[in-house]
Amino acid sequence: MTFGLLLPWVVTPSLNRCSLPPIAGSIPRLAYSKFSYSSRRRRYRLNRVIEDMESEKELMNEVKRPVDFRLSRVSGLMTEIMEIQAENPTFYVLFIPGNPGVVPYYKEFLESLHEFLDGNASIIAIGQISHTSKDWESGRLFSFQEQIDHKIDFVRQELESVKVPIVLVAHSIGSYISLEMLRKCSDKVVYCVGLYPFLTLNQQSRKQSLIGKLAASSIMSATASFLVATLRILPIWAARWLVSNTIGASWSDTALQATCSHLRQYHTMRNVLFMTKTEFRELAAEPDWEFMRENESKLAFVFGTDDHWGPLHIFEEISKQVPGISISIEREGHTHGFCCTVAGSEWAAQHVATLIKNRFSHLQSEK
Repeated sequence: MTFGLLLPWVVTPSLNRCSLPPIAGSIPRLAYSKFSYSSRRRRYRLNRVIEDMESEKELMNEVKRPVDFRLSRVSGLMTEIMEIQAENPTFYVLFIPGNPGVVPYYKEFLESLHEFLDGNASIIAIGQISHTSKDWESGRLFSFQEQIDHKIDFVRQELESVKVPIVLVAHSIGSYISLEMLRKCSDKVVYCVGLYPFLTLNQQSRKQSLIGKLAASSIMSATASFLVATLRILPIWAARWLVSNTIGASWSDTALQATCSHLRQYHTMRNVLFMTKTEFRELAAEPDWEFMRENESKLAFVFGTDDHWGPLHIFEEISKQVPGISISIEREGHTHGFCCTVAGSEWAAQHVATLIKNRFSHLQSEK
């Protein structure tokens, strides 16, 4: 009888058939029924969690969108543009590259920035004139001032009708250009972020001095550009191998591709060096401290720890001359060429996004 209480049914050998359990056998059946209900609830909750995770993943995929590439004539000059257009942007980010001003270098940075800004901004990156994969301007050389005017013309040509605020984000010498753009477009630009800014010559840098001497000589510039252009005889795979085993050991595929497609062009290297020559003349003077003080709430700079283009003594001078400015030092081990690595691009994008969000939060609190 005790055995019968433990099993839902027993076999009677003599009759070779099943006999029904006693009434007490209904207790295990009730427990089993309760267990099944609990299991169904757990499975339901698990399915909901999985569905929520998949929905979140889909949302992130929607936010992280790839850049689009296009060509645009700005004041009649063919210009390389990379952009990510938001459906309903609350603001625009206009990115100004350094020198070389090859926008494909910044692909990972732009995509990450769009993601960290939660897809709320339309992002546009404009290349320097004739720092391109094709010689659209038939070998013409463009000065630093012409590059500045080109960016201002772009705002007036393509962003004049934009009703939302514009944020300028720039790299290296692009930071100087962004200051000039703020000067001319102050009614539309609400914030400028300069990454590893090159704002004035570093008299203490021997490397910068050598680059200046090379760029100042037309013969040396032409010779250097010709030597680099001879690498075009190499197939793309060989050129990538050469770059990755020399200057680009830690570079991303994007940076390797941009180097091989753009910097092996004679016209690009000539314009890189000519822009260097003319920008060095301009940056021999001190920065316009008065203008920076007047616009300190609109400015933010991020310096590196070991960067001859933006050395720490310039960081200290800015802190002294413009005490109210937002200024910081990157200590994550990235370099002036942050855009050449995925890690550097993502770090810079996240930092810039935080600065922009804080700026808009501050503007909102002032209303």
